[in-house]
Amino acid sequence: MNHNSPLPATIHESVNQSGELVEISIMTDLSKDGEYRDLWLVASSSAVHIYDDNGSPYDTYSYDQMSDLKIENMISTGVLTATVGDNDELICRFSNTKAKEFGHFLKIVKRLMDEEEVKESDLEVADFNPQCPKCGLRYPDPKREVCPKCVDKRSLFARLLKYLLRYKYAIIIILICIIVSSFLKLLTPYLGGRILFDEVLHAEGKYYGRLIEVVMLMLGTRLLSIFFDIIYGRINAKLTAKVFFNLKTDIYTNLQHLSFGFFTKKQTGGLMTRVNWDAMQLQFLFIDGVPFFIANIFNVLGIIIVMFILNWKLGLIVLAPTPIIIFISKGLLSKIWSLLSRRFRKRRFLNSLVNDALTGMRVVKAFGKESEEIGRFRPANTGLFTANMRFTRFENTIFPSMFFIMRLGGLLVWALGGWAVVRGTVSFGMLMSFVGYIMLIYEPLQFMTMIADWGSNAMNAAQRIFEIIDTVPDVAERENPKQMPAIKGKIEVERVVFSYEPNKPVLHDVTFTIDEGEMVGLVGHTGAGKSTITNLITRLYDVDDGEIRIDGVNISDIAVGDLRSQIGIVLQDTYLFNGTIAENIAYAKPGATPAAVVGAAKTANAHGFIIKLPDGYDTILGKKGKELSGGEKQRIAIARAILLSPRILVFDEATSSVDTQTEQQIQEAIGKLVEGKTTIAIAHRLSTLRRADKLVVLHEGRIEEMGTHDELIRAKGKYHGMVKKEREALRVIAVGDE
Repeated sequence: MNHNSPLPATIHESVNQSGELVEISIMTDLSKDGEYRDLWLVASSSAVHIYDDNGSPYDTYSYDQMSDLKIENMISTGVLTATVGDNDELICRFSNTKAKEFGHFLKIVKRLMDEEEVKESDLEVADFNPQCPKCGLRYPDPKREVCPKCVDKRSLFARLLKYLLRYKYAIIIILICIIVSSFLKLLTPYLGGRILFDEVLHAEGKYYGRLIEVVMLMLGTRLLSIFFDIIYGRINAKLTAKVFFNLKTDIYTNLQHLSFGFFTKKQTGGLMTRVNWDAMQLQFLFIDGVPFFIANIFNVLGIIIVMFILNWKLGLIVLAPTPIIIFISKGLLSKIWSLLSRRFRKRRFLNSLVNDALTGMRVVKAFGKESEEIGRFRPANTGLFTANMRFTRFENTIFPSMFFIMRLGGLLVWALGGWAVVRGTVSFGMLMSFVGYIMLIYEPLQFMTMIADWGSNAMNAAQRIFEIIDTVPDVAERENPKQMPAIKGKIEVERVVFSYEPNKPVLHDVTFTIDEGEMVGLVGHTGAGKSTITNLITRLYDVDDGEIRIDGVNISDIAVGDLRSQIGIVLQDTYLFNGTIAENIAYAKPGATPAAVVGAAKTANAHGFIIKLPDGYDTILGKKGKELSGGEKQRIAIARAILLSPRILVFDEATSSVDTQTEQQIQEAIGKLVEGKTTIAIAHRLSTLRRADKLVVLHEGRIEEMGTHDELIRAKGKYHGMVKKEREALRVIAVGDE
């Protein structure tokens, strides 16, 4: 969307009369009082002008009068404010749907206020309508114009079929088996009715008395039909397994490629529900749905053709209720879709709640919150129960009713056909063949009434699965990224601005340089932006503005594999996978030899405690390495980083949760690891950063101070105050220990 887009004619005329050159414009949907009203903000090189719908000037704010222009997020709305003179003044108000647009508008206006050049490319942002133009529903994902209410179910089904079309030869064999089996099934009612009663049992019949032959023929056709059913069933089972192997692979692969921000906004239980439950629903459709649907289509068409050949009048009677069934089924689809969506949301919520409770069971037990967790579970479980009951009641009311309507045609055939036999216009064998075909057609027709349920369930699941597959990573690799297999390690952070949410910046104009092989400590209170900087350097997120360069190259231009393979990270909360200690150390370098793994463990001061374990390096760790202490897990993580031998190291509170003795062991390991490598260290214990070549002191997302430990102590600024408070705290602890 170009924010310098054409203005309404009335406003354009007013702007022309003012003689101002429009740099950027934006429409707000609220007045200053919070009432719904369309107003236009037009920024020129000297001021921001506000116009109403009629083109009349509403307000003007000159850049000379304004300072500290900013956006504040309120409940459901945002406000653009500035300091005008000595007072804070509200410039305009807007709804949260326009938060992103106003964030971009603010950035451009600040450049205009600083008299910086504004390029045409700076004015362009991605065009996005947050609401579905068809029904007005807000899109669940603000980055994908997909409306769950208006999604095209046929296109979803077509995408699913593409997975099947990879195995076209197997599909051809299945179709041949289905056609042959359907043809053989059509012979049974004809042989058991028209031929048996009129030609075999009737004295004047063509095959009178040849009962055994006809019965054996009926048995043979039935067995042959079952044989072809078995063949296509076995092939279909294997085919479906392959299809869903590919589908789950695609889901998991795309999950791995998605940006870190995607997972911070999603609950683990909800994602697992999509990967497992939804894929299972689709598997049911392709095993029990699509093949039977195709087979039943052939069966129904064949039966209808045969019935009309035998007696078209009775054929019409059988099919009389069909238009009613089709009409009802069409009207039920939206209701079924709605009930299924509600049931999925309740199931996802319950799974997420259970996952959270089980993952945090230590906290639950420590605080004695078992009753509270049961209290949280009960309404969630009740919600799923209610959603299941609503769907089950609907399903068990509608489908039996439809099946009853369908069977009315059969009752009419018995009545009218029986009367025709009495009158002699229809033979008894012909009536019995019709009855046989009626019994044969009811099964596929009943299946057709249920396909609305199955299809809606499967398409509902397909929609959620394709949402994951189609999700575009926030942090995407360039088409032709720069290959850098040997990074030297110089890092330049220049004028970086970043926010996790629109208009809530976490970093403001951050600039500093880390030379190759230098160790830099990031210091500041919680929430100052220290971890955010490391997240940006490792490119878990992309900057909103500014640039981060490694060896003079913007990190967004570097191949992601080259970048991350040369950055080692040791976090405060170390994650260890299920598996052996050796496998956890070798995770960074799967091809490492056992000798290299042991060598890394020795360097990390981990070898000593590992060999004391019952199985040594083959000791299997439970979920998150629960058998190990915090310090032991940290040393495993450091061994993992040592084995990787990265050019850049990041330590994020690596020793904050361990005792003094363990900290000393970890510090020794870190000391061996950082030699000759560019290192970024974050620590609350300022004493651990004394040997850093440079300290960057952050406060509320801005750099407060920068220099060596001694320089900052002499400056007696923010860092000096933090060191002083730390010493006082340690003194109090020491007195308490006495």
